[in-house]
Amino acid sequence: MAKKKAFALRLNEEMLKAIEKWAADEFRSTNGQIEWMLMQSLKNAKRAPKKRTDSSQQIPEE
Repeated sequence: MAKKKAFALRLNEEMLKAIEKWAADEFRSTNGQIEWMLMQSLKNAKRAPKKRTDSSQQIPEE
């Protein structure tokens, strides 16, 4: 698995509540939901990181 870097993220309360609800609906953690949302945005903008050839390091497609 790729190494992950921790950082602080400030969100307004309403946005966080909406993300938490969406995450629960999708059976994901809040952090997992935010990661998924960011990856979808990167893919839509054609800026997603390139996949590695090692299958254990590939970014999951959803």
